[in-house]
Amino acid sequence: MKIKITTKSTGTITATLTEENPEIAKAFTQALPITGQANTWGDEIYFTVPVEATEENSKPVVELGDIAFWPPGNAFCIFFGRTPMSRGDEIRPASPVNVFGKIDGDPTVFKKVRSGEKVRIEKA
Repeated sequence: MKIKITTKSTGTITATLTEENPEIAKAFTQALPITGQANTWGDEIYFTVPVEATEENSKPVVELGDIAFWPPGNAFCIFFGRTPMSRGDEIRPASPVNVFGKIDGDPTVFKKVRSGEKVRIEKA
């Protein structure tokens, strides 16, 4: 399944959901459409979403372009580079996240998004 992520700065970007964390992917897609305000933390955007889930197959380090759910903050996350917790070239969230998708194309386009900017996520 694909989702669309839209911001004023990036326009509409698609992402493909994966089977890595199927329960979280299912809960997330059932909550769509979702609109939130971006928070930035290094090269990560995150915001609270109306999804509650526990850790499924959480990871302490993610890959460029991963989209994930962060259980402690009930947050949707987009990773497009290093965070303040990164060591070397790794991409490290504040704490382990459940990756459930990947941005299609170049995820660094999200560097344009500023904190407070509206983000809309819907089924593609």
